[in-house]
Amino acid sequence: MDALMKDDDANRELLVFALGKEEYGIDILKVQEIRGYDAVTGIANAPNFIKGVINLRGNIVPIVDLRIKFSLGNVVYDQFTVVIIINVSQRTMGIVVDGVSDVMTLATDQLRAAPEFGSALDTAYILGLGTVEDRMIILVDIEKLMTSADMALVEAVAA
Repeated sequence: MDALMKDDDANRELLVFALGKEEYGIDILKVQEIRGYDAVTGIANAPNFIKGVINLRGNIVPIVDLRIKFSLGNVVYDQFTVVIIINVSQRTMGIVVDGVSDVMTLATDQLRAAPEFGSALDTAYILGLGTVEDRMIILVDIEKLMTSADMALVEAVAA
């Protein structure tokens, strides 16, 4: 539970987005902007979840599709598909999601530790679960996810 809460406050402000039928939340302080999904320039031999790069006001920004990364089945790009531009480890990158629902503040009593699934399921990037009425929001450590070993190409592209 300690990883869930910051030492300096009792609430956690999140940007909530959809991937498939589930809702996920990331720290709002990591978000730079939200954009509609546009064409990206592909990169040869990149993993399938790395869609390519875009030119964002003169900066080359790698784009990662979290739906593919999380193996969420058939990926469709439509008018609701958005790119969340984030800043992690002093790098700017984009994540493709099905849509953004809202910004939400969760109090300590609305946060639960991530469930234990054993070694069959990698939950290293899940901080925990947030509950709001009948909604369950999966809290993602976006910094840990985007700087993980399998994202090494993202860091190389962004450098």
